Amino acid sequence: MIPNMNYRNLKDSYLFYNIAQKTKAYLEEHPEKHLYRMGIGDVSLPLCDAVIQKLHEAVEDQASQDTFHGYMPECGDPQLRKTIAAYYQKRGVVLSDEEVFVSSGASDELGDILDLFGKEKTVLIMEPAYPAYVDANVIAGNTIIHIPAGEENGFVPMPDFSIMADIIYICSPNNPTGAVFNREALQAWVDYANQINALILFDAAYEAFIEEEEIPHSIFEIDGARNCAIEICSLSKTAGFTGTRCGYTVIPKEIFRGGMNLNQMWVRNRTTKTNGVSYIIQKGASAVFSEEGQKQIHDYIQIYKKNGACLMDVLDRLGIWYCGGKNAPYIWMKCPNGMGSWEFFDYLLREIQVVGTPGEGFGACGEGYFRFSTFGSPEDTKEAARRLEVLLRKKKLITY
Repeated sequence: MIPNMNYRNLKDSYLFYNIAQKTKAYLEEHPEKHLYRMGIGDVSLPLCDAVIQKLHEAVEDQASQDTFHGYMPECGDPQLRKTIAAYYQKRGVVLSDEEVFVSSGASDELGDILDLFGKEKTVLIMEPAYPAYVDANVIAGNTIIHIPAGEENGFVPMPDFSIMADIIYICSPNNPTGAVFNREALQAWVDYANQINALILFDAAYEAFIEEEEIPHSIFEIDGARNCAIEICSLSKTAGFTGTRCGYTVIPKEIFRGGMNLNQMWVRNRTTKTNGVSYIIQKGASAVFSEEGQKQIHDYIQIYKKNGACLMDVLDRLGIWYCGGKNAPYIWMKCPNGMGSWEFFDYLLREIQVVGTPGEGFGACGEGYFRFSTFGSPEDTKEAARRLEVLLRKKKLITY
């Protein structure tokens, strides 16, 4: 057997594994303590009633010969594909249902999609970055160019036309920073990609959290994107599907590279490598896009947004720099008093039992910053925010 030697180039441990090990060790030493977990971006609210009802119906369908479903179409249930295309139409984005592919979630698809590009490609990844972007490309043997982002550009970097690449990752609203790319910034990246013949992988997993009208929800709201972009989205954070697993990918039919059509290539890939997402899950997913489902998930998102507002109010009172929160479920704060991000993690865990995510885990540009997730319970978030304010005022760690 010849192994994939690229695995040797992966970091020894994964960011969230390290966090889990640290919190486990702390609880073993302090079993009486309650942790306020605002680190990993997992949801805390249950699936909405509209989804649950459809899931139950689908289970009952599987119990009857007349309504039983076996294998589903590999690219997705035709009706769900049409439903998702109609969802885009509401924002003025015209898609055919054949351009929509139902997936088992954005994380799976972000790795699988690299099958389209062959070996030894050059990839631009904006840093700080979701770790899976980097790791998937390390495993694939691609060359990674890190594009740094920081406070000076609001963690929204712009293209450098002196750099050539094959693939560009853009996540907006961004994980981990919560920053969003406005229309002008996205247009600049689309123009850049078209000029250098690169392809954009646009991660839109958090688009449902955007509340400002001028911020695009989809890359396909931008002129020229249909020639250079693939959009990957998820129902995990939109509708609480983290444990249910469903998402979708949009590949326009206009995209050709090397004389080959990427939409047709992805059809071939899916029909070769998958047997489709289960009937039960797809029927539940269809309810997300119903009028009732949209209202219910919007109500849930507002609860998470109130969590964000609670944290942002504290940071505003303390005078601590941050971005995100308003259009995203993440708040990216500057560590006080020049503390390192893992140092700040240990400090919060030890002093007030609050768990966040060290910015360094998202790349070198994240050192000195810290991410809070707003997906926790309102009660825990409120208490965590209170403890944070009391601690930093008491220790006078609110000056740089």
